Amino acid sequence: MESALAALKASADLSGVRCVAVDGTSGTTLLLNEAGQPMQQASLYNDSAPEAAARAVAAAAPAGSAAGGAASPLAKLLAMQDLPGASRLAHQADWVAAQLGAPVGISDENNALKTGYDPVRRCWPNWLRGLGIRVALLPEVVEPGTPIGTIDSALATRFGLPPDVVIAAGTTDGCAAFLATGADQVGEAVTSLGSTLTLKQLCDRPIFAPKYGVYSHRLGSRWLAGGASNSGGAALARYFTPDALVALSACIDPALESGLDYYPLPSPGERFPFADPHLPPRDTPRPADNVRFLQGLLEGIARIEALGYRRLADLGGPALDTVRTVGTGARNAAWTVIRRRALGVNLTLARSEEAAMGAARLALKAMR
Repeated sequence: MESALAALKASADLSGVRCVAVDGTSGTTLLLNEAGQPMQQASLYNDSAPEAAARAVAAAAPAGSAAGGAASPLAKLLAMQDLPGASRLAHQADWVAAQLGAPVGISDENNALKTGYDPVRRCWPNWLRGLGIRVALLPEVVEPGTPIGTIDSALATRFGLPPDVVIAAGTTDGCAAFLATGADQVGEAVTSLGSTLTLKQLCDRPIFAPKYGVYSHRLGSRWLAGGASNSGGAALARYFTPDALVALSACIDPALESGLDYYPLPSPGERFPFADPHLPPRDTPRPADNVRFLQGLLEGIARIEALGYRRLADLGGPALDTVRTVGTGARNAAWTVIRRRALGVNLTLARSEEAAMGAARLALKAMR
């Protein structure tokens, strides 16, 4: 953190900073001792939980809870909570905020979701006690963008920050990335065309459907629902280098459909818009023309995207309004035309693709 602040100080005047918010990877946690120091290395969002603990969480968690799964941070807490001296669980964003000067033991509603927090009732639910969780380890949870502290005075002096900089409760990196795009109306959505295909839509009600890979983050009085397909850039990378993708895409006439019916996946298994751990990739027959083959793959991913938004609508989500796009695929002009036809709505540019911009919007909220 201090190296990041030093680099920032070298490139910008920090004397005008008024508020700071932190976004962190959802599901990355630390167990702290009474002095607020880590007891071990952080448990990363994709680290597997012990199988027995994961099974116990799966048996205890109600339908719709986001706390389950092989990498469940709640299951990891269950497995390590009895370490001598354990005093508090912190999520990645909580820990960084505490290093800036925020009190230890405060988290936000987005980072707490996968640890078992109930965003509908806005509390840690009673079933955690039945599971055997030491609830005293769990942080206090507040709404993202809530002022929670003031900058550490030594840090302020060292890096040229005002002594009254407010620290606001943060969010997850995914939620911050959504906020950065400028989407702020119910029905607006953001598609991330990275190695995987991730969809998020702003809703007026929560959607929880684990069997379809769908859960919701609370954003004030509204909800950010979505899911992530295994399809995406990693499926394209099975066949084409980045340079080949650019060259071949320039040759596609998106007004003429390829006639191919593909479901591109990098390997067997799908999470959303339906869960099938054994679903094989469907990318045959392969035509001799690589341009047509690539177009068929792009059309297949676009159909998966459209199916994903229909799934959200079928589960109670609002009508799809507009879609902002982030990720490498957002710059593919032919794919944009293909996706617009599949989705049947306008595609607009994201205001920003930087999650830090979304965290800054939360900081601005804390100042109002």
